[in-house]
Amino acid sequence: MASSTYYAGYSMQRLSLSLNKGCWTHEIWRNNLTRIARFNFLLQNRLNQLTREAFIVKSKRNSIIQNINLTLALLLSGMLLCAGAFAADQVAQGKSAKAAPVFATVGKVAITWQDYNLAYASEAGKKFYHAKPNEADLATFQREVGNKLVTNALLVQEAKRRKLKPDNAVVDQGLQLYEQRFANDPNWPAARLRVLPTITKRLQDENLRNQLEQIVRNVPQPSMKQLREYYDGHPDKFTSPPQPRISVILLRVDPSSPEEDWQKAMEEGQGLVKRLRAGEDFGELARNYSGDISSEEGGDMGFMHIGMLPGLPEQIVSKLKIGETSDAVKLLEGVAIFRLVDRIQPPANTFENSQQRISELWLEEQRDITWGAFIAKLNKKTPVHVDESRFLPLQPVAQTPAKNDGAVLPSTK
Repeated sequence: MASSTYYAGYSMQRLSLSLNKGCWTHEIWRNNLTRIARFNFLLQNRLNQLTREAFIVKSKRNSIIQNINLTLALLLSGMLLCAGAFAADQVAQGKSAKAAPVFATVGKVAITWQDYNLAYASEAGKKFYHAKPNEADLATFQREVGNKLVTNALLVQEAKRRKLKPDNAVVDQGLQLYEQRFANDPNWPAARLRVLPTITKRLQDENLRNQLEQIVRNVPQPSMKQLREYYDGHPDKFTSPPQPRISVILLRVDPSSPEEDWQKAMEEGQGLVKRLRAGEDFGELARNYSGDISSEEGGDMGFMHIGMLPGLPEQIVSKLKIGETSDAVKLLEGVAIFRLVDRIQPPANTFENSQQRISELWLEEQRDITWGAFIAKLNKKTPVHVDESRFLPLQPVAQTPAKNDGAVLPSTK
């Protein structure tokens, strides 16, 4: 979704520029003031796009809540990712352990297929939304949901073994949120008594897991030697990304044009590439052939920050050497040719000026390593049996070359 909204934000900018100027890329950034003003425009446009998306999501969510029916109890249960721990208590108390087929056993905890299906439905709605995933993605996702259920059960058991107790104040706050969320729904009173015990159990287990994670991730502060080693071992984290200066020639083609027009533009672009590599002047050819506003300046787009270009153009430019010309490439509004004119490599920030940032990154990394190792240890020492018979088979992911399916260069006018 992040990728699609990134392109959508720039597409709105590009549409606005096309309506006013009939063109599709940058003017030259002549000075720092111009750069700041135009970058601010990008940020504002992105913010507007996110606001529109948030409004749409909120509207759809409200519509779902308004149409909730007598299956509220089931839907709420579908949100419970700790269903495995809940099932374990039932088994321990001798309640209908043999009634439902078991997806996994984690120590003495039984996670039923019903628990799994509810968790899967809840997670799938958040991950895929309206998208239709392929079988390879679904096969991977099925196992991710299963692993999450197993991990949650392991953590709850470990928290109880350490005799941690749920924070009742936190649990009560969570219950109040549910009460407020469904207070105006006419079906809530009938469903409330059935689902509150389950919700309470989920909130308690969630709090236990959070307490345990806080304890495990509490690593000591780094020494000066560790900070220096981290700084020396990760120079890319303390160096600003390079700033390429780019020139472009655009052979404009309407997106709705027939394939023959696109093929003709591609052949013309390939011909220009041959002429450029034979030594003809890029600026002169840009003035004569390019449909981009930068043609007035010989195709010069100025210095760009990494991330300002969409995926395919940025991939192409990142592989060019200074003075090198790219092949002709198909974009949303035509065929483009890029040349890397220059590339500024900012110096690395010094160790002395970066110590706070180094410490933050070191701590984050060590906490993740410690937490991951802790979960791996629980998996190793706890008997875990998982039934994957209902899962799709895992498929090798085919490596496909990067392709453009509608990328456009950002407009900063």
